[in-house]
Amino acid sequence: MSTTPNIPNFALGQWQPHEGEGIAQYNAITGQLISTVGSQGLDYAAMAQYAREVGNRNLRKMTFHQRGRMLKKLALHLYGMRKKYYPLSYQTGATKVDSWIDIDGGIGTLFAYASLRKKFQDQPYFVDGETAPLSKEGTFVGQHIMVPRRGVAIHINAFNFPIWGMLEKLAVNLLAGMPAIVKPAEQTSYLTQAMVQDIVASGILPEGALQLVCGSGVGILDPVTSQDVVTFTGSASTGRMLKSLPQIVEQAVPFNMEADSLNCSVLGLNALPGTPEFDLFIKEVRKEMTVKAGQKCTAIRRILVPRQQMDAVQEALSQQLAKTVVGDPQLDGVRMGALASKEQVAEVRKQVGLLAEENELVFGQMTDFEVMGASAETGAFLAPMLMRSADGFKATRVHELEAFGPASTLIPYDNTEEAAALARMGKGSLVASIVTADDTEARDFVMEAASHHGRILILNRDSAKESTGHGSPMPLLSHGGPGRAGGGEEMGGMRGVKHYLQRTALQGSPTTLSNVTQTYQYGGRYIEDQVHPFRKHFEELQVGETWITHKHTVSETDITNFANVSGDNFYAHMDATSLEGTIFEQRVAHGYFVLAKAAGLFVEPRKGPVLLNYGLEECRFVKPVYPGMTIGVRLTVKEKVAQEKREPEDIAKGIVKFLVDVYDETGESVAIATILTMVKMLDQNGID
Repeated sequence: MSTTPNIPNFALGQWQPHEGEGIAQYNAITGQLISTVGSQGLDYAAMAQYAREVGNRNLRKMTFHQRGRMLKKLALHLYGMRKKYYPLSYQTGATKVDSWIDIDGGIGTLFAYASLRKKFQDQPYFVDGETAPLSKEGTFVGQHIMVPRRGVAIHINAFNFPIWGMLEKLAVNLLAGMPAIVKPAEQTSYLTQAMVQDIVASGILPEGALQLVCGSGVGILDPVTSQDVVTFTGSASTGRMLKSLPQIVEQAVPFNMEADSLNCSVLGLNALPGTPEFDLFIKEVRKEMTVKAGQKCTAIRRILVPRQQMDAVQEALSQQLAKTVVGDPQLDGVRMGALASKEQVAEVRKQVGLLAEENELVFGQMTDFEVMGASAETGAFLAPMLMRSADGFKATRVHELEAFGPASTLIPYDNTEEAAALARMGKGSLVASIVTADDTEARDFVMEAASHHGRILILNRDSAKESTGHGSPMPLLSHGGPGRAGGGEEMGGMRGVKHYLQRTALQGSPTTLSNVTQTYQYGGRYIEDQVHPFRKHFEELQVGETWITHKHTVSETDITNFANVSGDNFYAHMDATSLEGTIFEQRVAHGYFVLAKAAGLFVEPRKGPVLLNYGLEECRFVKPVYPGMTIGVRLTVKEKVAQEKREPEDIAKGIVKFLVDVYDETGESVAIATILTMVKMLDQNGID
C-alpha cells in the first residue's frame, strides 16, 4: 500500500481524496516525491450548481461592505499564520524572497480589496455613474446599476504563484459577490491546498464560496453557463484552446486570459554608465531574471539597450549575474532557487536552444553550473543565461519565443522610436519599463508603446526608493495586456470587480429609481418630516428625506465680507468695471460663499447625533448668484454607509451623504453638492 500523501480536493463543502493513481508532485530542490493529486471522481456539474445555488446566494445577499469586512477578517487570519506556508513554498523551488512575494503578496491583495469596499455603496449592488436625464421635464431618467452575476468564477491558475495566483483573483470575485472554483496547476497545488484548508477551517467564508480542484481539471469548463466567469493564467496556446470551447463561445461566457508575455525593459539614451539610472537598470534586470528563477509572467525577456551601451550593459549585468548563487533556498547566501519541475527545466532549455540559433549566448550555460546544497541532477535547477542579439529587427525569434526561466536577451536600438518599435514586436505584453531621467524621452516611449502593453513602469532616481519594480502587479492597477498577453485584465481596483458584475440600465421616474437603488435620484419625491435630519440618528434617516430651509437674500455686503474673510478678491466678485466681455452681468457672489451660506441655512446648531462634516463631493456652481437674488436649500438624504468600529470603545456611526440643492427665487438650482456627515448610531453595539 502506498504511503504517499493523497492531496484532497474541496468540493460540495467536503474534502475528497482523489481517485486513481493521480499525478505525482516532486520537491523541486531534492527531486523527492511529495504527494499525488488528481481530479478523478469529481462531479464538475454538481460543483458548479452547488456554487451557484449555495455560494452565490450567500455572497449575493451580502453588501459590498460586508464582503469587504469578510476579506479583511480573512486577510488578518492568514497573515497571522503565514509563516507556516514558507516550508512548503521552499519545496516549489522558491527562495524566501520569492515566497514573500507569493504568500505575503497574496495576503496583501486581500487587504487591498478589503479597503476597496469603501468605494462601493453599502448595498449588495453598485449604483454606477450619474443619472442620465431622458426627458424634458425630468420625470423620466436612467441609471446604471451593477449586480453580481448569478454564476461561479472558475479560476485556472499557473504553477509559478500557488498562493498569489489564487488570492489576487479570489479577492476580486468575493468582493463582487461571486463564489469561485479554484484550479491551481498540478505541480504546486499542494501549497494552494494547504492555504485553502486553513481558509475553510476558519469558517470566515460562507458555505459554497470556495471550492478547490488540485488535479488536472479536465472537463472543469464543461458545465459553464452565461452567468459564469472564467479566468485563465498560463500558456497562450492552452488559453486559446479553452477560450474557443463550444460552451464558452455559444454562451458568451466572459473569459479573462493572461498568457505568455515577452516583456521588455528599455535603458534610456542618456542613462550612461556612472549615472543612477544605469545602475538601477542593471539591478532591475538582474532581479527580474532571477526572482522566482525567472518564472514570472512579468519577467524581463527582452533587454533594449542603446547600441553604444551594449558592451557596458553586457559587462555590468554579467558581473551581477555571476554573484547569483543557485541552490537550496533555505541556505544562507542562495539568491536563486529551482524551477518548479524537471519538465520546466527541459522546456526552458528547448526554448533557449532555439533562441541561441539567432542570438549569441554571452553569459551562463545550460549545464555544468554550480548548485549550492543540492544537485542539478536531482533538482530542477538552471543557472541565469544572457543572450545578445545583433539585430532585433532581423533576428525575430526573440519576439516570438519565451523561455520561461532565468534567461533574457540584449537587443540594440538607435533611437526612442526604434525602442518602441522593438517593444511592439512582442505583439502585446503585460509590462514594459523604461529607465530614464529624461521625462521627454519617457513620454515619447509611452506614447509609442502603450498600445501594446498593459502596464509601463517609468523608473528613475526620483521613484527608485519606493518603486515596486518592473515585475510587481499592484492590486489597484490592471494586470493584463493586449494581443499575445491574452487581452484580459485582472485586479485594477474597481475595474476588476466590475468583471464579475452585470451592468443593467434602469429607466423610470426619479422617485422609483431612488426607491429601487436606495440612492436618491435628483428630481425624486421628497420625504418631509418636521424633525430636522441633524436631530436623527443614522438608523432613523431615510433615503429621500428632505429638509427645506428658510431663505436668504444675497447682498453686495455679503460678497465684500466674504472676500475680506477668504482673501478671494477675484475681479468678478469685486470689480464691476472689469466685467465687459465676461459672462457676468454684475458682481457675482463667490461660489464658496453660496456653499458656505447654504451650510448656514441647513445646519442644526445644537448638539445632536451628527458628529462632524466628513467631506464634500460633486460640487458644481451651475448658475451665477447676483446681489438681490434669494437662495434656499433642499437638503436630501442621498445615501447611507454604515461604518464598523475600529476599537470596542469607538462610537458606532455611519456616513450619511446629503444632496445639497441650492436654488434661487425662480426655483432653479444655482449650486449642487454632496456633503458627507458622520452620524452616530442608536445601536452602539455597531456592526461586525
